[in-house]
Amino acid sequence: MTDAATGTADDPALWPAVDQAAAIAAGRFSSRELTDHVVARIERLDGEVNAVVTRDFDTAAAAADRADAARAAGEPLGRLHGVPITVKDALATAGLRSTGGAVELSDNVPTADAAVVAAVRAEGAVVVGKTNLPRWSADSQSFNEIFGTTNNPWDLTRVPAGSSGGAAAAVAMGFTGFELGTDIGGSIRFPASFNGVWGHKPSWGVVPTTGYLDHVAGGDTEADINVSGPLARSCDDLELLLDVLARREAPWIPQLPAPRFDVDSGDGLRVAAWLDDPSCRVDAEVLAVLKPAVAALEAAGVSVDRDARPDLDPDEAWEVGLWLVRAAMTLAGEGDGPDHRSWLVRHARREELRRRWAEFFADFDVVVMPVAFVPPFEHLQEGTFSDRLLTCNGEQRPYPDVTRWTILTGMAYLPATVPPLGLTPADGLPIGCQVVGAYGADRTTLAAARLLADVAGAGYRPPPRALA
Repeated sequence: MTDAATGTADDPALWPAVDQAAAIAAGRFSSRELTDHVVARIERLDGEVNAVVTRDFDTAAAAADRADAARAAGEPLGRLHGVPITVKDALATAGLRSTGGAVELSDNVPTADAAVVAAVRAEGAVVVGKTNLPRWSADSQSFNEIFGTTNNPWDLTRVPAGSSGGAAAAVAMGFTGFELGTDIGGSIRFPASFNGVWGHKPSWGVVPTTGYLDHVAGGDTEADINVSGPLARSCDDLELLLDVLARREAPWIPQLPAPRFDVDSGDGLRVAAWLDDPSCRVDAEVLAVLKPAVAALEAAGVSVDRDARPDLDPDEAWEVGLWLVRAAMTLAGEGDGPDHRSWLVRHARREELRRRWAEFFADFDVVVMPVAFVPPFEHLQEGTFSDRLLTCNGEQRPYPDVTRWTILTGMAYLPATVPPLGLTPADGLPIGCQVVGAYGADRTTLAAARLLADVAGAGYRPPPRALA
């Protein structure tokens, strides 16, 4: 197909999904041509990354042929018509193995799609395969006993983060038009930042999570804090996918208001910049990317307050949030969950913290924060989540600290958009940030993140091995 095998950024496999869909609709190339090309890229380039771990290429080819036949017949086309995609293996896919990274589900083949998978299929997306993750989505790396380890496409010795690590790596490498991830403690946000792609963690409850293979009742119910959301190569993709994925059925249909500022100029946008904190010091390599981006926003005339903070104790908020995340994941996976009274005590404290966040957002539209206190780190699989160590500014820190900046907002159900902002000076590793807003202000965080990336001259760029 035209430009498809050139090994350059002109390769349609590296385009935003909205552009892929538009090209298919206009007849520039067919769904089958793009699907075959993406499959060829996976077969040629994924051996060293190990992102796409279950492959369904024949079924995808047949689906692409049906998409092309529908277009030829003049049938109405969905907004993602003919776009080949992969799906995180924590989400059920009808007729295609879905394991959650757990050996107990090695042979699990669901009969129905997860809600978000059904939503994108209804808009014409073609599922090519499933992407890797940690067992039960419970780590900030992506490895398990079934499929092994996924590597960061920017540096194979480093992690793609987790738990949607295979998903984000697939987006970065052009193995998919976009991806569907999940996030309970940072599992969309870490991988977006570590792989240099866009990600959006919706406000809790906005997107249905049924069919998620990491909680009680086999995905038939929805878990506390956990969300499903998109990973992509552009903010346009995130905005479209939020519309596609948001729940449409009673008893609750979310209302997501438009931003209250000029989305083109930034006039009226009120930004707080919380880039570092004594409770979780941030590595100098991360700050070397975040600080210039915020300075560019300020230079563009946007109001930035570098001292504003919500009226809460970050340590307490993280401890409450981590307890609630672990409670939700215990119910999801294995072990005895907390007693109901203990949960109610923490939940009551969480509601107070949510109130304080709401008070903060009365004065600000968004707060810009780190995703993680370190850049992408080397593979670290020995020991448990609790006893591993990471190095920050030359000092060792507990591995669970990697969740401090994400749980602080996630446990409060807040939306967060991650734009890719640049590469670390020392090692050339991707860094993004969280653009966090009030509950339900998803369109605000998306618009503010787009503006931030634009003024910083940032955004998705393919890793060199994606151009090979």
